[in-house]
Amino acid sequence: MSSAAAEPRLLLVTGLSGAGKSTVLKVLEDLGWEVVDNLPLALLEALIDAPAKRSEASRPIAVGIDSRSRGFKPARLVKRIKDLREGGGRDIQTLFLDCAGAELERRFSETRRRHPLAEDRPAADGIARERELMEPLRRWAEHVVDTTNYSSNDLQQEVRQRFGDSGEGEPVLNILSFGFARGLPRNADLVFDMRYLRNPHWDTALRPGTGLDPDVAAYVMADPAYEDSVAQIERLLLTLLPRYRAEGKSYVTIAFGCTGGRHRSVHVANRVAQTLRAAGHEPTLTHRNLDSAPQDGLEGRPPPASSAGAGQA
Repeated sequence: MSSAAAEPRLLLVTGLSGAGKSTVLKVLEDLGWEVVDNLPLALLEALIDAPAKRSEASRPIAVGIDSRSRGFKPARLVKRIKDLREGGGRDIQTLFLDCAGAELERRFSETRRRHPLAEDRPAADGIARERELMEPLRRWAEHVVDTTNYSSNDLQQEVRQRFGDSGEGEPVLNILSFGFARGLPRNADLVFDMRYLRNPHWDTALRPGTGLDPDVAAYVMADPAYEDSVAQIERLLLTLLPRYRAEGKSYVTIAFGCTGGRHRSVHVANRVAQTLRAAGHEPTLTHRNLDSAPQDGLEGRPPPASSAGAGQA
């Protein structure tokens, strides 16, 4: 166990072409990782087998590998990693970057790049072939990140949350607000739906604001169900987080959603983050849809006139 502890952390970064591997490797490099991309499989196995020098033992290593890598055989790679683990060798983790086919097609079309497995055919053919080829690695990976709805900045933040130093065994904790109408966050561990609270969008004075504004926050807090329900969520999280730490969970993403992602979820996420900080946790706070334009069509039906009038009073 002591020799294993001396080994540097080794992360294989793989996944579908166009899903964001280059972005991930660049962020890991910025975080101080030693990064190697498209290493031939034979050299990767040599790197895995080679003992680390004591002077280098503290620096983690990230290796990018995908369908373009020479000698790439996912099933063989999975078996090699499994054998090492069962033999008490180096602890290797795998990050797999997934993405919906339609989004990958859009990315290849926008960049005018050819898919590496479909040089003379439509990108959709290469995507389907690569997805089948990579399935053993996807099933094996400890970390699977779906980048379908991610911007480059979203992916960078995800990598920093997962693989930055969390310190003292604490899980990396992220609090996220989002709008259900703009897509469910695929990598959230816990999702809380705030759409039961009254909606500031239907108050014309509050609509342009966000949950960070005091008048919007006051409107949400005035809902009779607000205080008791949010306090129960906070108690639940304060109960769960120490258990996650005891189980060795390295990251936890807690998402709060409302319809558009600008009012109710933003306010509640902000409050919960403050509560967790007061309890000694160090969450990062992300508002995914804060800058999205308000749209009546996304918000469903407005409340009855009597209810809306009461809310505006």
